[in-house]
This record gives sequence, structure tokens and C-alpha cells, in this order.
Amino acid sequence: MLNKMIQFALTQRLLMMMVTIILVIAGWNSFQTLPIDAFPDVSTTQVKMIIKAPGMTPEEVETRITAPIEVEMLGIPKQNMLRSMSKYALADITVDFEDGTDIYWARQQVSERLSAIWGDLPSDIGGGVAPMTTPLGEMFMFTIESEQLSIMEKRSLLDWVLRPALRTVPGVADVNALGGLVRTFEVTPDITLMNAQGITLDTLRTALTENNRNDGAGQLIDGEETLLIRSDGSIKSLEDVGDIVVKAHPVEPVTIRDIAEVSIGSLTRYGGVTRNGQGEAVEGLVLGLRGANARELVEGVSQKLDELQSALPEGVTTRVFYNRGDLVDRAVETVGMALGEAIVLVLILLILFLGDLRAALTVALILPLAVLGTVILMSQFNLSANLMSLGGLAIAIGMLVDGAVVVVENIVSELSHKKKTTLLPRLHIIYRAVADVALPVTTGIIIIMVVFLPLLTLQGLEGKLFSPVAITIVFALGASLILSLTIIPVLAATLLKNVSHEDPILVRYLEKAYIPVLKYCLQFSKVPIFIALASLVLMTVLYLQLGKSFMPTMDEGNIIVQTEKLPSIDLDESLRIDDLVAKAIIDKVPEVTGIVSRTGSDEIGLDPTVSYTHMTLPTICSV
Repeated sequence: MLNKMIQFALTQRLLMMMVTIILVIAGWNSFQTLPIDAFPDVSTTQVKMIIKAPGMTPEEVETRITAPIEVEMLGIPKQNMLRSMSKYALADITVDFEDGTDIYWARQQVSERLSAIWGDLPSDIGGGVAPMTTPLGEMFMFTIESEQLSIMEKRSLLDWVLRPALRTVPGVADVNALGGLVRTFEVTPDITLMNAQGITLDTLRTALTENNRNDGAGQLIDGEETLLIRSDGSIKSLEDVGDIVVKAHPVEPVTIRDIAEVSIGSLTRYGGVTRNGQGEAVEGLVLGLRGANARELVEGVSQKLDELQSALPEGVTTRVFYNRGDLVDRAVETVGMALGEAIVLVLILLILFLGDLRAALTVALILPLAVLGTVILMSQFNLSANLMSLGGLAIAIGMLVDGAVVVVENIVSELSHKKKTTLLPRLHIIYRAVADVALPVTTGIIIIMVVFLPLLTLQGLEGKLFSPVAITIVFALGASLILSLTIIPVLAATLLKNVSHEDPILVRYLEKAYIPVLKYCLQFSKVPIFIALASLVLMTVLYLQLGKSFMPTMDEGNIIVQTEKLPSIDLDESLRIDDLVAKAIIDKVPEVTGIVSRTGSDEIGLDPTVSYTHMTLPTICSV
């Protein structure tokens, strides 16, 4: 079969050239659409539910919300784990599923179970199934900067202008609004005035509820036209609230303004954000969909913010302090640089050891072709390009040329020896040269591929982290094997016109040094055996002294500082401490370009006892 494949390639050279062009085009297109992230997603398939219960203590939340939902969630197929956390006014329930479970199917199962029990839960709760993201889904963070707007106005701008627009960007699961004050209309009843008018709190609440809506009132025929009639009663301003009639009277009706104070207030909050030790700020946190292309997502968010800048009030800007795209670009750039350096080094070594620039170029061409073939396979198997998968490709660079080196070197040898001693056609000589080494080349590469197959048996977190390395190497080696037996012989037939079998200078000098050493080792065989065993023992001792780490160290120029406080701390005091911490960091580390501290949050279920301070540093600085 191998001989027939080689024969077909050499007899259909034009077709092979066309296939090469198609491979380049398809590989480049696959690379453009391949999901790119800094590291593989190691999270399990999970569905999170966030239930908000204003005013409830942790014990009430656990008894009336968390426990009933947990009981309802028991028995869902493919469920691995069910865990929950109950806090003041908040319930966080997470259902973990088996690896490989379709996330949409899992969310459907949880949504059906939650809908079945929702009617039995307290009536004033809110929330539901959280957005379809992962623990690594925080892609983009920014703050709203303005000297004219208050934190309440900044929060309103984020909630009603920026957040809806950013949620339209492809790949965005949700945009969390953190910090600031959520604007509300507050009615503070005067009990004395209410008693004087004979009005109860229930009457006041009913008046507010029934007078805050628009109703249709049918149609009115006006000649040949039909006019729609509606009652416009939705509250739009404080005056609208004050004008609501609580008690009807033919002469002097009682309005809310007569028995209560109407003012602008804010919702009770359980978290806040500070920036650079200068007080509170408003933060937007963009969450990416599970499996989204991180680079495309952050580019889309950045572009959308630039488009929205013209619609913002004068003097209002958005300041980005975390962008996953920076980490992705650095990771891809690092691996790309490693690939480029490897290709250059391989090309130099090929020239030195083959002694022929055309032969070295023929072998070197397999590197970009094999990489493009690998990218196509990664795209077909829904693998993302990340530090681990691209790192596997960098590891395989030296092995990709093995087959091509053997094939090209044998072609050069056969052409140089037989071009004057035989009348066989040149293509037939090339065919025989490739066929002679096809089986050993195939066997050698398959053995190397088998060596990496045990990595594919890893399960859980280890499998998700290291499987991309093995898969990428197997794809690259498989692509290089096929190319070595098809396209490389065609390229050799085209490029290798005049060949010489004279060994390069470097090879001749190495042979002069190697032959005496070989003779000595054969004569005194115990010496090399002793050196090998001693080296093995020494390497074992050194290996045991090496440091070990599960994850590679990634310096993305950002540091997270976690500050723990007393459980009874007040939110305002927690924010004040965050400002002091930020000021202290800025004083000690002047290289810091930005500090944003997040204390608690209505969106993600933290509390004031823990703060997360995000510091942005230049890449040349380390702390």
C-alpha cells in the first residue's frame, strides 16, 4: 500500500501540487476560525443557579430555597455532584455533570426541574439559571470613568446603555454590572398622616402597584380611521409617584405626596468596587460563553466599546483594566516564536548535515505543511489553540522532519550514485529510493505516536489539561508521515536537479572524531557501560531534587490579592480597607498601572468579608 501511494504521488505530480495549494488555503482558513485561548478549559460541565432572596437570613435561605431545590435536582441523569452555598439574601446551587455531557441538554434538565418547584418557593425571590459560562469565563473588565457623573449615574449608564449593547457581541454570555448604586424611587410613609387619613400600609402598597402600568382601552372610530386608546400610568418620575391617588375624594383626593416623602434612593447592596484607592467605582465584567473564541470575543467587545464612545455623555470614558486577549496574544506569540526559532534551527542543521541548500529547503517545507495539516485536524475535532496544544506542536517540531530527512537523504544518495551507473529514469530512481525507506519511516513515526497515546488515557482535570498536547503531537506526526511519502518526493523531484553525494565538511570532521571513539568503546566495552549507568544514577538523583508543578507558570502582567476580613464587617468599612490596601500597594510598587478591588457582589455571590484586588503590571515588572 505504501508503494502504491508513493507511485501515485510521483505519477500525479500536478495533482499533488494542487493538493499542496489546497492544503495551504484550507489550513490558513482553519487557523483563522480556530478558537484561540490562553489555556484549555479544564472545567466540568456544570449548571449554576443563583437565587436572590432579599431580606432572608442564611438559615431561611437554606431552609426555604436551597434545600427544596437540592431535593428537586436529585436524580438528574449523568449528574456527578450537587453542591450549594447559602448566604444572606442569596442561594448558589451548582450541578456538576459527567464529562462530555452536552451543556444545552444539562441546562434544559435543570431548567425543567427548577420550573417545577419555582411555584413552591417564596414569592419575592428572583434569579434562576446562571449564564452559560465557566469558572475561566472572565474575559474582559472595565470601569466607567467620569468626573461629572455620580456612582449611581455611572451604574445607570452601565445597566441601560453599555450592558445591553455588549451582550449582542458574539460569544458574550453575560455582562455583570458591579459596584455603584442601582437607582430606585423610594416612598417613606408618615404613619401619623396615614392614621389621620385612615390609610393602611396595604392600601398604600396596592395604590403603588395598580398605578404603575399602562393599560389598553380599546379602539375609537373617527370617520374612516381607527384610533387606539390606552391609559398611560407607568411611573417615570418622582412627580408621577407623588401624584398617585391613594384615597379618592370628590373635592380633595389624598395622594402619596400628602402622606409620604418621595425621593430617589438605591437598592440594598452587598458588594462594591474601588479603584486606585480613590473611592468607589463601577465595573463591567464580560463573561464568555463556554467554548467561545477568546480572541474574537475581546476584539468584538473592544470594538463595541469604541462604537459606543460617541454615544456616551461628554467626559465619560471606559477604562479597560483586564483583557484576556492580551494573555492570549502573549501565549500565541510565545509559542509562535518558539515555532519560528525551531524552524530556523532545523533549517540550519539540515544545511550543515545535508550539505545542500535545495535538499534542506525540501525537508524544511514539511514543517509549515505539517502545521497547517494539524490545524485542519484540530478544527475538525473541535480543539482550541492554546498554550498546551500549541506547546505540543512546538515539542513535535524536531520530530516532524524525521521522515522527510530520511526520505530526502536517501533520494540524494540514490541520485548521486546511480545517475552515472544506470539508465533508469530519474523518477523511477526517486520512487525506489522512497520505497526503500517507506516502511522504516512509517514504523518509526508510528512508534513515536504510540509513545504519546498513554496521555490520552488521563481522566478528569489531568486529561483535559494534557490531552491537547498528545492529540496535537499525534496529529502533527501523522500529517508529517503522509506528507513525507507523498508531497516531499514530488518536491524533491522538482527541486533536486544536480546532487552530489560528497559528505559536508561538518560530517567529515564529525566522522574523524567519532571513529576513534567508536573503536575505543568497542575495544573497552565496560567503560561506556559504566558511564551510562553512572549517568543514569546521577540523572535520577537530580530528577528527585527538581521542583514540580502541575500547571505552567503564566505571567500575564496581572496579580490578584485576596484580603480576608472579620465576618461581621460593614460594607462601607470593607471598601475603606480596600482603599487603604490599594494606596499601600501603589506606594510600595510604583510600577503598578491600575488597581481595582471587588468586595462582594449581587451577581456572583461574594460577601464583604473577602476582597479581590486586581493589579495590572507591565510585563517587565515582577512582584
